[in-house]
Amino acid sequence: MPTTGHCLCGSVTYSFEGQPGWTGYCHCESCRRNCSAPVTAFLTVAASGFRWTGATPERYASSKGVRRSFCAACGTPMAFEADHYPGEVHLYMASLSDPAAFHPAEHVHHEERLPWFDVADDLPRFEGFHGG
Repeated sequence: MPTTGHCLCGSVTYSFEGQPGWTGYCHCESCRRNCSAPVTAFLTVAASGFRWTGATPERYASSKGVRRSFCAACGTPMAFEADHYPGEVHLYMASLSDPAAFHPAEHVHHEERLPWFDVADDLPRFEGFHGG
């Protein structure tokens, strides 16, 4: 059975087959600013098993080789794709129809975390992207 997700207004929807390849919290400034949040949680799926099932999201090239997808109607951030992660789609875990279905396994770009925000868990913390 596929895993599904959607934006706030329900216009942009997606589904994917299989298990995520990576799950984690990202503390980088780019992701924080994209979501206006102190941290964001991602899961990575194979592009070959992923498809948009509703309205096609808008895309924003946030830096060279990086595309961020979002709903044009409500603005919900939906996905991150980058040339340096070929064949992968990074989905915001909060956009899942069941956000509790998967759990972050680590923190990446931890060196960029905001000093006033602390996630109290025992997950590994990495400078840069570990992707493990």
